[in-house]
Amino acid sequence: MELRQLRYLVRTIELGSISQAALDLGIAQSAVSLQIQRLEGELATRLLQRTATGVVPTDAGIAFLSHAQLALRHADEAASAAQQSRLSGVVSIGLAPSTSGVLGFPLIEAMREQYPDIRIHLVEGMSGHLGQMLNGRELDLAVLFDNGHARRCSVQPLLEERLFFICGSDARPAVLPTRLAEIVNVPLVVPTPRHGLRRVIDTAFAALDVRPSVIAEVDSLYVLMDMVARGMAATLQPWSALARQTESRLCWSEIADEGTSRRNLLCSLSDDELSPAALATRSTVTRVVRQLIEEGRWRGVTSSHLESR
Repeated sequence: MELRQLRYLVRTIELGSISQAALDLGIAQSAVSLQIQRLEGELATRLLQRTATGVVPTDAGIAFLSHAQLALRHADEAASAAQQSRLSGVVSIGLAPSTSGVLGFPLIEAMREQYPDIRIHLVEGMSGHLGQMLNGRELDLAVLFDNGHARRCSVQPLLEERLFFICGSDARPAVLPTRLAEIVNVPLVVPTPRHGLRRVIDTAFAALDVRPSVIAEVDSLYVLMDMVARGMAATLQPWSALARQTESRLCWSEIADEGTSRRNLLCSLSDDELSPAALATRSTVTRVVRQLIEEGRWRGVTSSHLESR
């Protein structure tokens, strides 16, 4: 049982409508419905009855409501007490450029709202370099794609990003491909071999026993995506690479082949090395990622680990 499930249920009962509750909470209606269904499944009883005009609580829902409201009030008081302790300090976090594009601002915004006295030092770089910085104690935590770069660190699975075929709108094929075999002869711009994403791409093509038509290798996400937008080549990237792009300049389709996904791992120094501010930041990262996925602002991902929390 999670606090968000209680919040969704209480607000739905108060407003008499799942859609109105979702609008009030600022999240997708499907997310509200899913969490209420999970709560009902855990309790093995129906809490809401659907009617022609909305929803009303069942007898079990009415009995549950007052206790849920009390639990939420106590949780809000506990959060307020924690916030009044005024956690402070500097927390260094490393993100790859694509991850930073979708997670960077929402994370800083959430930290400013909940922990205004914690100053975030955000470093953007390649996953391998960030792993070296983490090992050298230059970072408190980082989102990496390979835990081999983060020795002696705490590693928490975050999500899996599926790959997308991305091309310029003016260079769009008649049918957007969904299989690697369909783009073997398409000119591609991809990261250099030292990049973790390139290894995923090479392994996937090798499994088909074919070689892609790579015309350029670029580790700068900005330059790579600008080449794609100008129609010079297509690319394979996770959806997060589109976060900073003007969507009208690009077209994309999700690749369905197995083995075309990239792991995202939340790596940090061990708990006894992290300050209270860094521990709070690590928790906030997982919460913000979950919200981004639920609200449809981080697409093409699988996150069973976060959903189970």
